[in-house]
Amino acid sequence: MLNTILPILLFAALALAVLGALKRFFMWRRGRPAKVDWIGGLLKMPRRYLVDLHHVVERDKYMSKTHVATAGGFVLAAVLAIVVHGFGLHNRILGFALLGATVLMFVGALFVAKRRLDPPSRLSKGPWMRLPKSLLMFAASFFIATLPVAGILPADFGGWVLAAILAVGVAWGVSELFFGTTWGGPMKHAFAGALHLAWHRRAERFGGGRSTGLKALDLDNPKAPLGVEKPTDFTWNQLLGFDACVQCGKCEAMCPAFAAGQPLNPKKLIQDMVIGLAGGNDAKFAGSPYPGKPLGEHSGGPHQPIVSLQGKALVDAETLWSCTTCRACVEECPMMIEHVDAIVDMRRHLTLEKGATPNKGAEVLDNLIATDNPGGFNPGGRLNWAADLNLPLLADKQETDVLFWVGDGAFDMRNQRTLRAFVKILKAADVDFAVLGLEERDSGDVARRLGDEATFQNLAKRNIATLAKYRFKRIVSCDPHSFHVLKNEYGALGGNYQVLHHSTFIEELVRKGSLNLGQSKAASVTYHDPCYLGRYNGEYEAPRAVLKAIGIEVKEMERSGFRSRCCGGGGGAPITDIPGKQRIPDMRMVDIKETGAELVAVGCPQCTAMLEGVVAPRPAIKDIAELVAEVLIEATEVPAKRPTTKREAAEVQ
Repeated sequence: MLNTILPILLFAALALAVLGALKRFFMWRRGRPAKVDWIGGLLKMPRRYLVDLHHVVERDKYMSKTHVATAGGFVLAAVLAIVVHGFGLHNRILGFALLGATVLMFVGALFVAKRRLDPPSRLSKGPWMRLPKSLLMFAASFFIATLPVAGILPADFGGWVLAAILAVGVAWGVSELFFGTTWGGPMKHAFAGALHLAWHRRAERFGGGRSTGLKALDLDNPKAPLGVEKPTDFTWNQLLGFDACVQCGKCEAMCPAFAAGQPLNPKKLIQDMVIGLAGGNDAKFAGSPYPGKPLGEHSGGPHQPIVSLQGKALVDAETLWSCTTCRACVEECPMMIEHVDAIVDMRRHLTLEKGATPNKGAEVLDNLIATDNPGGFNPGGRLNWAADLNLPLLADKQETDVLFWVGDGAFDMRNQRTLRAFVKILKAADVDFAVLGLEERDSGDVARRLGDEATFQNLAKRNIATLAKYRFKRIVSCDPHSFHVLKNEYGALGGNYQVLHHSTFIEELVRKGSLNLGQSKAASVTYHDPCYLGRYNGEYEAPRAVLKAIGIEVKEMERSGFRSRCCGGGGGAPITDIPGKQRIPDMRMVDIKETGAELVAVGCPQCTAMLEGVVAPRPAIKDIAELVAEVLIEATEVPAKRPTTKREAAEVQ
């Protein structure tokens, strides 16, 4: 009896799974076109899954080993079940292989069940709570059903009663793990996730690559949408990526805005995009809501606006403006979903089409257009901070080794100390450098993060035209935001340069012995990793190497390196200023105080401003350039001796 029932159940589930896969594929394809390597992506998918993705999953050792056992056991068991029970190849070797696969899967499922007994708050509940039971049922049912095939039990063991029980168990497990993989449910991520890895919108992230620059809009194409208004405005492989979400909540746990009580939860935002594509509301979302926003009040559809400025829609505008673009969510995502891309795409529509940038956003964008800097300062004052430094201008030299990109910190009195310190270092190392002076404009970073792609591209193209007039080997900047934009985002507009952050350049000077350094007197120091230097560009070691070179042993915060907590200054967050229950820099200061450090070393003007904005008492904040400049041992010039005349010699006697 079981030999008759199992093939029917297996092939019916497979047929429904294929039908669901086609339905889901065509649902994704509602999105805008995107170029992908169809065959090449599929061929590379196993490596991307087993290597590139696994190194992210491996950060959680418990779940990594659990996933290897459960997922590996299921894939092997499913294939063997179809061969053995579907096609009726009752071979003892195949039978034992299937038994081994089901045991492996069962053990993994036990650990899944253990995690779900007391799940962390970040994990979605609801349907996900039944997943361990479904996994266990699938493994146990096929294990028992396969015992006769392996010759361990007689073929007629148990009769029709056992066959009926097993049929129910198989139907339960198969429906969740086959049918649910493509139609919806906890296992949906397995199908969508595999294809997401194959046709990822940032294929360059795989194989050890890094891709963090925002994609440019084609502003010359009148038919191209200016950002994303409705779910179908996303590219189809972005929609596929949203569907790959496993709802583990690792992004939620790392999000500074969520922790601060601002109305953003990156996990729910991705699920809202899935809801919008399929049509419906968020009432059944089984995870944490946006802080301060109850479930059930938001709904949408594939062709409906995601954000409404008049009332409720799928997402509230303040949810999008809460993001600091720190990429902590992207860094932690085990499915490599690009949350920040989606947020900026939706901001672009609000800014370019609706003119709806909140709080001081519109003022800053107007300033950038009128004065080439976000503060609206007179452009003629860009070099006032260096009036006594006699800085070489590139317009005079025409050619230099290092172009020092000053950035808009030139208008900020606090950051001017960092700039002056770095100039001192450059001169002490006898570096051939120059500045653009009044020819330099804002890099466009803040305009782009606020969604004003037009202003960004205008600034970028003008800067690129200026840089094209001169010859230089490298650009160095003390601002990670300018550094990132120049290095990773100007290239799409024709500006390709070798760009370094000042900490990397100082580390190079130290390594070459170009600086005569003493030892710092700072007793207890911690280092805050800027998001746009660390997560965006992978530079964690150079700043620490510089600090070590001047005698500073860093007392690391619990959240440091790629898990550093954002200061709250990126993505235009201080400009949009969405309120929460607490301030992000205040939370970061708690992290700092836990180390007992008396001084915080930083490498970003935004980080400096945000951390110094925390109410005292708090540790002092100093840029790495300031700390190095303090210990420079400058050569003391000794006046040359002139020959002594006979008369002077006689007078001495």
